Amino acid sequence: MNKRVVITGMGVISPIGAGKNNFWEALKNGRSGIGHITKFDVDSYSSKLAAEVNDFHANDYIEKKEARRMDRFTQFAIAASKMAIDDAAISVEEIDAQRMGVIIGSGIGGLETFENQYKTLIEKGPNRISPFFIPMMISNMAAGQVSIYFGAKGFNETVVTACATSTNAIGDAFKVIQRGDADIMIAGGSEAAITPLGFAGFCSMKAMSTEKDPLKASRPFDKNRDGFIMGEGAGILILEELEHALKRKACIIAEVVGYGSTGDAFHITSPAPDGEGAARSMKAAIKDASIKEEEIGYINAHGTSTYYNDLYETKAIKNVFGDYAYDLPISSTKSMTGHLLGAAGAVEAIACAFALQEGFLPPTMHYDTPDQECDLDYIPNKGRMKNINYALSNSLGFGGHNATLILKKY
Repeated sequence: MNKRVVITGMGVISPIGAGKNNFWEALKNGRSGIGHITKFDVDSYSSKLAAEVNDFHANDYIEKKEARRMDRFTQFAIAASKMAIDDAAISVEEIDAQRMGVIIGSGIGGLETFENQYKTLIEKGPNRISPFFIPMMISNMAAGQVSIYFGAKGFNETVVTACATSTNAIGDAFKVIQRGDADIMIAGGSEAAITPLGFAGFCSMKAMSTEKDPLKASRPFDKNRDGFIMGEGAGILILEELEHALKRKACIIAEVVGYGSTGDAFHITSPAPDGEGAARSMKAAIKDASIKEEEIGYINAHGTSTYYNDLYETKAIKNVFGDYAYDLPISSTKSMTGHLLGAAGAVEAIACAFALQEGFLPPTMHYDTPDQECDLDYIPNKGRMKNINYALSNSLGFGGHNATLILKKY
């Protein structure tokens, strides 16, 4: 019999606030973290807005010398993990560290380090490259550093599935505990790719909004949406085997009950027509949770604010839920946080956990003009009170990666 898995801690570094409570209060009140880029000159870029984390000081969480040897995405992961471990009231000295594991992903990894070191190579030659270049840059280093920092000696892995990364990380960690290979998993994602090269790459793909007004830039499901807004940050959850959590009298936030993961096998950037792969991911998660479609009370959509993502995710939801899709509240919190790429799924899972706990569904902000092709209930511009028992979160990544989590009220 599979073991039950619960969430006992959450940590967030986001453009709308650090710490789970600041993050949730901002979502409830529709506050946006989107603004003009401050990190570099964007005069020659087609897109000029992003959702930056502007109030992050690594030395608040990491010793100064150690922080200098970490890329920003790893610093985010350490900070969010510390918050989550503190929230779960875990003392590593009081648990079996070999039964505590880590799965933290990043869609891109240490891009800022890569750019800085390449500039050094060109300007000063190969002998000036930092010996920490590779261990700072590689995507698995967030999971590696978190395990070192907090003494987690169990299962350790990194997921890289583009914008589905942290949903896959949480889902895989859920399965590790469910089958009995760990008691506690530190799981989620971290991303810090708002750099000159990273931003230029997404601009060249014409995937990002060229809107100049920050409050009109990320408009998921709105007829006039014109692309996503790039964000950065980290989301970390502490997943724990139920009996282990009860034994140490942990505060249980929600239960993880379903996970689905599929591939489109279609295109490197475009989703499969009509969201065929996304629909299969949701169906797999619902089957895994052993519930009926009508028991889902809220969907936190991938909802990037791009034309095809929003259209095909809408079609996928209709495919899975039939007529019930029109009665099912859906929102995209990317309208406030921007798109945190590999970290997006984790912060959105945290939003779902709060929605279950408080009976409040966060809104889709900046929604002004209905689109007849996207005609579901997207909770426009104002959140609402509604007690729900199950929340579903979708993440859809380049390469055709689809991942779905289902959380249950505890």
